Amino acid sequence: MSAAAVEAPSRATVDPHSDTRGAIRVQPRALEKAVREAAATCAGAPRGDVRVELAEWGGALTVRIATKLPIPALERTEAVLAETPIVERVRAMQHALVRDLAHLTGRDIRRVSVTVTGAIIPERKRVR
Repeated sequence: MSAAAVEAPSRATVDPHSDTRGAIRVQPRALEKAVREAAATCAGAPRGDVRVELAEWGGALTVRIATKLPIPALERTEAVLAETPIVERVRAMQHALVRDLAHLTGRDIRRVSVTVTGAIIPERKRVR
């Protein structure tokens, strides 16, 4: 069967309020991996530099993230001055993650706490 012959399932195929019986279980490890990937993408950091902890709280998820953030090399004054302050970047990251994780997991996200553990400074490439 070719890829063109297979249609993507539409959202209308499963009504979340239907009488379909059964249970849906998403293992904590799967949720953790999805949250780590979303956090790494949002922070601009490699997955290996991101740690995630999830907890249930009041029927919703709380998320704790520890990550490094990319910053420009300090000798590049113009880039440093043009960069958004870290606190503002993290606040924007929190808001984006609440929205994205709620959509991704289908769960209410009660809190996203972010700890910045270090900086990622891009290596300067030499031009020959």
